Amino acid sequence: MTRALPRRLAYLREWLLLAAVLLGLTALVSSRASLPRLDYLVQDLGTRLLAPPARTDIVLVAIDDRSIAAIGRWPWRRALHAELIGRISAQRPRAIGLDVLLGEEDPEYPQDDLLLARAIARSAHLVLPVARRGPGGLTVPDLPLPIFAAAAAELGHVQVQIGSDGVARGIYELEGPADAAWPHLSRALRCAAGEADPACRGHAEAGKGPWTRLQPRQLVFARGDPAFASHSYIDVLTGRIPADAFAGKYVLIGATATGLGDHYAIPAGIGASRIAGVQLLAHALNTELSGQGIASAGTGATLALNLAAVAAALMGLWLFGPLGSLLACIGLALLTLTLALLAPALWGLQWSPSGALVGIAAAYPLWSWRRLSFAARFLQRELAALHREGLAGPAEDTARRLGADRLGQRIHAVEAATRQLRSLHHYIADSLKHLPSPTFVCDAAGRITLATQAADVFADAARPLLRETLPQVLAGLVHPASGAPLLASWPPGTEHLHKPQEGRDAQGRRWLMLTSTFAQAEQQHWLITLVDLTEMRQAQEQRDQALRFISHDLRSPASAILTLLEMQHSLPQPLAEAQLRARIARHARSLLTMAQDFTELASAQTQSLRREALDLVALLHEAVQQSWAQAQARGVQVRIVRAPAQAPFEGDRQMLTRAIANLLNNAIKFTNARTDIECSLTAVQGCWQIGVRDHGPGIAPEQQQRIFNVFERLPSPGPSQPEGFGLGLAFVQEAMRRHAGAARVRSDGESGSEFLLLLPAAPASGAERFSG
Repeated sequence: MTRALPRRLAYLREWLLLAAVLLGLTALVSSRASLPRLDYLVQDLGTRLLAPPARTDIVLVAIDDRSIAAIGRWPWRRALHAELIGRISAQRPRAIGLDVLLGEEDPEYPQDDLLLARAIARSAHLVLPVARRGPGGLTVPDLPLPIFAAAAAELGHVQVQIGSDGVARGIYELEGPADAAWPHLSRALRCAAGEADPACRGHAEAGKGPWTRLQPRQLVFARGDPAFASHSYIDVLTGRIPADAFAGKYVLIGATATGLGDHYAIPAGIGASRIAGVQLLAHALNTELSGQGIASAGTGATLALNLAAVAAALMGLWLFGPLGSLLACIGLALLTLTLALLAPALWGLQWSPSGALVGIAAAYPLWSWRRLSFAARFLQRELAALHREGLAGPAEDTARRLGADRLGQRIHAVEAATRQLRSLHHYIADSLKHLPSPTFVCDAAGRITLATQAADVFADAARPLLRETLPQVLAGLVHPASGAPLLASWPPGTEHLHKPQEGRDAQGRRWLMLTSTFAQAEQQHWLITLVDLTEMRQAQEQRDQALRFISHDLRSPASAILTLLEMQHSLPQPLAEAQLRARIARHARSLLTMAQDFTELASAQTQSLRREALDLVALLHEAVQQSWAQAQARGVQVRIVRAPAQAPFEGDRQMLTRAIANLLNNAIKFTNARTDIECSLTAVQGCWQIGVRDHGPGIAPEQQQRIFNVFERLPSPGPSQPEGFGLGLAFVQEAMRRHAGAARVRSDGESGSEFLLLLPAAPASGAERFSG
């Protein structure tokens, strides 16, 4: 097992430990509301985004400073309240809420209580407040006097939720004794207006049991300052208001004067920073009527949302790099904040995102710290390992030479070691690329991951070798005998591992394939090397041909001479001396001609060219003249039918003359008697073309590929085989190859043949060749 797996497990342990710490911190902050000011800030901004316009059917009658100045100090006579209620009721409002506690009798004007009770009863839609008095378990309701409670249509509590920062943000829909809690005054007003609601209790007496709070609701404060239409108490009392100011509306009567009544701080940005209790009731009623109340998400849902956000940030830390992790944390923090702001408007929920924001804010620096610590330890271990393997200098020597901190020192030391390893890698890679034999390194799927420059002989010009599959690249390499692909499947079988395979490509080259396998980084790799056996196989063929030549062709004339001599001594009637000498001379000339042809072919293959400037036209005439005697003996005529004035060329005069003469000799031997042999020299596509055409039997297409091979003799349709040893055309082929030319034959197999010699008109390097 490599060291990579333990490092990954250690890295995973670091991440899991950080995840446990951050999720625990998030759960602690979320469950205990440890950062209420941050939560309140987000919630207030979300409430501000949701703020609806104030309803026009809510009207305030304010006991303001001007009314105090006109009527006198508070408390006023209850007869004034009765008169006010009467004037408002005359305009037929939907409901009236009197935010004035009436829990004590008026000792100075006792008759006013009766007047006020009758006014409340006549209005038929008036709601009186119930307050909470006393701390903790001693809490008792502050109820109106029985005379007022009996006359009222509904009773409603006026308690407000005050946050830890002293800001009023919500109410409880139901509050009071456990067995009979009162609805909030805003809800009671709807009951008084005639709407059916199971929470409506009328003016029933107080229940028993501990004080309870049910159905919390966040207030949605209306826009505007002031948000609602308001009339001064004194103006209503004196009739200085429009005749329809209260018709069909909800009317709230309460104190707004300085130092009078309750005043509450409300979320910043709503309009005013502090408002009177009656104005808070108006906002509660506006929330009730608009149906835009916001419910708290609850501890469980808040905890789940915050943990999900922090878990997403942790996944971002695991999946992304430093920059990606930072962007992921910033994005998740913004997304969490956006969802918290939009949750009231989208889902009517309000949750506390401080736990998620704290967890996300702490995730990146903590993870960066742990990642840096892990990286420092990793660099130290790797540097020590490189030092032990002799691939880097001692870590302590590098640290002393650098003035950076420990992490910086390790980074610089590993950087130096990396440069050294990179240089070594380039050296090894360049060495491998310049190996003389085609070599491939493949993965388990057969894709080429490394190839030497010599392997380019198998490359397609349109596609590089890298990432190609080796069986496809070597598809043209087949078994010499069967023709089956040498590498038919992947991975190679066991026979390739233990036995070198020899193959032949489309160009006729012979290759020896050596296969081995190795493992690196827990992955299987294959090393394929091809050794070019072409020259060795050609040398073997030439050796075999030479042995056959010596053992058969050279041996036959010598054996014939010895046989004649032995027969001359043993036969009772020996041959005449002249006849014997003639036969021996014929066999000797044959032996000499064969040795001369073989020597000339070997010289053409091995000796360097003696290049000189020459004229191919003159060379052709010279070869034709040399063949005159042989042509006359066969009764044929050799003619030059087409040639330019001159054809300059640079080459070996003797070798080229011999090549043309060999073509003429073959043509004379195989052409029909009393026919002409046509010679030509023309310029064709940048080269000189020498042609020799006979009128013999022709050469079959299947034999045209073999006639230039050594010891390959042209067949004869007659009973006798023409003289020859299969060396003449082989010499022609070799002479053309040495001059960067080509030898070709054209024949339909029935009416003669034409041999063509192609030579480049301009001097050509030895690497240039004509395709056959």
